[in-house]
Amino acid sequence: MRKILPAIIFSFFTCCYSFAAQVPQSVQDFINKDFPQTNFRFDGAIILPDNTMYLPVFPAKTDNLTELDIKSSYPVNTKMKQKPDMIILDNNFVLLKVINTNGKKTVINLQQVPEELQSGLLPQDILLPKGLVFPENLKGIIGNIDVSVTQDTGLKINNTRNKTKKPAQPVEPLQGKTFYVSTGVNKNIQVIPSNSRVPEYALEQKAVINDIKAYNGEFLLVTYFDSKTMNIISLMDEKVIKEVNFEICPEQIIIDNDKKVAYITSGSNSSVYVFSLETMTLKRQLKINGLCEKFTLSEDGTKLFYIDRNTNDIWAIELDNNYLLKNIGSFPNVSKIAYVNGELYITSRTKNRIAIVDYDSLGFITELEVAEKPVDMYAHNNELFILSAQENIVEVLNTDEDLITDKLFLNTNAFATQITPIDNSNLIMVTNALSGLYSVIDTDTKEIVKTSPIDVRVRAIVVTDKVKTIK
Repeated sequence: MRKILPAIIFSFFTCCYSFAAQVPQSVQDFINKDFPQTNFRFDGAIILPDNTMYLPVFPAKTDNLTELDIKSSYPVNTKMKQKPDMIILDNNFVLLKVINTNGKKTVINLQQVPEELQSGLLPQDILLPKGLVFPENLKGIIGNIDVSVTQDTGLKINNTRNKTKKPAQPVEPLQGKTFYVSTGVNKNIQVIPSNSRVPEYALEQKAVINDIKAYNGEFLLVTYFDSKTMNIISLMDEKVIKEVNFEICPEQIIIDNDKKVAYITSGSNSSVYVFSLETMTLKRQLKINGLCEKFTLSEDGTKLFYIDRNTNDIWAIELDNNYLLKNIGSFPNVSKIAYVNGELYITSRTKNRIAIVDYDSLGFITELEVAEKPVDMYAHNNELFILSAQENIVEVLNTDEDLITDKLFLNTNAFATQITPIDNSNLIMVTNALSGLYSVIDTDTKEIVKTSPIDVRVRAIVVTDKVKTIK
């Protein structure tokens, strides 16, 4: 094993992509006075905290005003806090509310269209809700947007299976949650309420899913085998709202919520892409060494790690050091990498060992025996939770002393494959690709607090709050 290896700075290329029209700050300030948690989405759409949606209509000519007021509204003399169907601001900017009429989404239909609205234009990158119908006299504001939405039925496929099974009682942090599950045996994303074991419905996909991640409880990012496209699915209206094209098939996705970016691998292209989650656009293509797999982000968000599947070399990408590329060394059959307090923890699936390496010096510290077939690790509060599939066990490693302190035996009688942290809690979920059970572990008390049934295999799972649809 190598002690010290030279660090290499690798090149990155800035990708040029067009941005959607941004709602002016003065308009944002006006809306935020009454609705301070409004989401001004990357494509220009305006979504109030209760998911009421407004479409911004940019005027042909605008007055440069820093503080805005309402010029006119419909119904007449209504204020923003009353959420009228239409608002015309005194800088000629127009807000159109998406309304539901007889079960169909549309906007206000006026016999006499105000000049400010008639001469305006929607952002040309805006992602319209599925099924949205425009009145004939407002077609002029659409521009080049493809409004074939009346034929778009979205992704939802109703589940015809038996739904008479008794509801499950999830642990408290999972109450009111929804599971989005990729099974690995079919193309669709199964949607399962946390108090059920049966999918309520599915989101139809056109290819077998490679990876799936959630951002901000609003969007799913999905990559597919044999597809050069990553889809962005809006959970508010269950529709693909953007397709992101790559040169070669995108593979693994890592979300950094703090930095509002995703890192996406393309092993065949020796690339890692940096993707802005604020604008939903590709920002950079990082050229790396080898064919990337076993992709992971350090708990502190400063480093990415991956394995070159050709050489078994481990590489680090130092995100806080101008994307410096550093060779860690070659290790056999690596299943997972974790970084804690300046040390690397590397599990070998076949040798049932975990190697510990000093990151700065690349010096080998020690090696410990773990249960057979370690497949996943989760770092939390200077502890590592190591999932081993053969014995269906989670071992807890204290990284201060590098000793295994606890062993949690899962009673799922299957081949556990994945640890998924549950946001805003001290819980993790352990799932597997064969058994119809998942376990919830408290990382503070080191206890299995719940084992629950689920009627689908779990290759990958995303846990979000129950999402309200756009009104």
